[in-house]
Amino acid sequence: MITIIKILNQQRQPVAILENAYGIGYEKNFNELWTATFTLPLNDPKNAECQPLFFVEVTDQDEYIGLFRIIPESTVKSESTNEVKYQCEHVLATLLDDVLFLYHQNDNLTTADNIQYLLDKQSKKNWQKGLINFTRYFSYKWENENGLLSPMFSIPKPFDMPYQWTHDTQSYPWTLNLVDPESKVTCEIRYGKNQISIEREIDPSVVFNRIYALGYGEGDNQLNIMSVNNGIPYVEDAESIAKYGLRSYIWADKRFEDAPTLKANALALLNQWKVPKVTYRASAADIASITGEDIHKLRMGRVARMIDDDLGIFEARIIKESKSDIKGNPGAIQLEIANKTDDLSTTQSDIERRQQINELYSQGATNIDSHDYNDNADPDNPAEITFYLPDELVKINKLLLSFKTDKFRAYERAIEGGGAVVSSTSSGGGSTQTSSAGGQATVTSAAGGGSQETSSNFIELHDMTGVPENSVGTENWGYHKHEYVIPGHNHNVTIPNHTHSVSVPAHSHSVNIPAHTHDITLPDHTHAIQFGIYKLNKTPSAVVIKIDGNTIPFTGTSGDNIDLIPYLAKDSEGKVDRGWHSITIAPNDLGRINANIYTQFFIQSRGGGSF
Repeated sequence: MITIIKILNQQRQPVAILENAYGIGYEKNFNELWTATFTLPLNDPKNAECQPLFFVEVTDQDEYIGLFRIIPESTVKSESTNEVKYQCEHVLATLLDDVLFLYHQNDNLTTADNIQYLLDKQSKKNWQKGLINFTRYFSYKWENENGLLSPMFSIPKPFDMPYQWTHDTQSYPWTLNLVDPESKVTCEIRYGKNQISIEREIDPSVVFNRIYALGYGEGDNQLNIMSVNNGIPYVEDAESIAKYGLRSYIWADKRFEDAPTLKANALALLNQWKVPKVTYRASAADIASITGEDIHKLRMGRVARMIDDDLGIFEARIIKESKSDIKGNPGAIQLEIANKTDDLSTTQSDIERRQQINELYSQGATNIDSHDYNDNADPDNPAEITFYLPDELVKINKLLLSFKTDKFRAYERAIEGGGAVVSSTSSGGGSTQTSSAGGQATVTSAAGGGSQETSSNFIELHDMTGVPENSVGTENWGYHKHEYVIPGHNHNVTIPNHTHSVSVPAHSHSVNIPAHTHDITLPDHTHAIQFGIYKLNKTPSAVVIKIDGNTIPFTGTSGDNIDLIPYLAKDSEGKVDRGWHSITIAPNDLGRINANIYTQFFIQSRGGGSF
């Protein structure tokens, strides 16, 4: 049986076996990071192969302990000691090499899916998912985590049953498992057989049987469990209270942002804190290699029975297993056995470990918002007020409506118009008689008179005279004719100034108008606007108010601080929907609505940018 310390480089290739190593030790802690140590002489040339973050494989008497990596080294040189001491951490710490930058939230994913989510964030795929014995659907939220290990360890924290992280580092990629630990006694420590010494500590100071749980937020907006715990802000154990008296504790962890997960974690802590912490620290002889019996194999995670004549019998889990010198004193093993795997000190350490990250958290703050609305409305066209509730809202403390009605108002009378051709309505035509006139004498306008010259081409004159009968004709009268030749001439006629008198008797006129239309052309033009505020002389007498389609039993024409939360649309858990909401106020007559929405809420300081 030999103990081997083997050095591997970053590519996991063996580069040295440390034959001269001494002071080889390791410490395995239940569900925590393991550590190891070894020392080399200062003049050992293989110190050159022990580079920071190189891997160290530790084997204890042919039993594979695990794979570690070198972190700090300490060189001591003096007259009595010339050595280099190396501190190592388990390769599970490679999950510390990556970060979760900004905000990450997983909802309704299984335990296995959440583990895979974190493993997918590795820049180098050192670890793969192995056996996962649990299926839970808790919500997880991480922000600016320096490493993936702490988020990984937080996944089973809300479990109300024991769990154990195990790993296989003998094949690559390395495998991470989350399994049910042993629940029955499988090994034994007995005085006079394999027990060397024993120390027992009972600490009742960590008994707390009523836990008030608080999570994300601050003040009145800090998350509690009342919504999922029948309105009670705490969980308690009646049997513990009866035995030890009431011991209350306010437990706050701002990593939790939903009530069911917060309550589950509080119950898990209550299960541990309801009884005193009993710790046994024992030095024992590792005789399993000699007897070959499994009951003598004292290993971290197993449930051991301790039998002592003075202290009695105690059964609990081995939560720490360590050896200080597996090469010089291989049979000496130190054990810590406790009925609790977590207590206030470890919880406090965990919180302190995260304090630096929590300082980066944007917890958010209580805010007040106000929306004003003013517009005309009637029964068919109600006032509609819309508002948006973002997903970042953690809590809505108040959402109130105040409103009043007023007279309908307008602001002008005339509007602009353009030119057009307009046809008049057609007429049927007909006869129309004008009004009759009485008649009268009318004097025309006077003329100035003047001379006028006439002209003629020929005049023939016949003159009858008494001539003898026998001349021409019969009886005593004779008929003769004379011929006069009148040369062409003209006459000058002088018309003096004069007037004409016209007498118009009383009369009427008949006019026959046929069927016809008239076309009227209007040129382009504008109408001047008459400005002013004009109000009706009446106001509505009642209104109907609806929120997201839900009618509020309020019909008054004014109201102050009307609580809208009972009428807002909600999800299956009774939480107000995030997104758009609508309020309508319909008056029973023409009117004007003046309204204000007042909101008090707690919002996270998270978003997509920083503009």
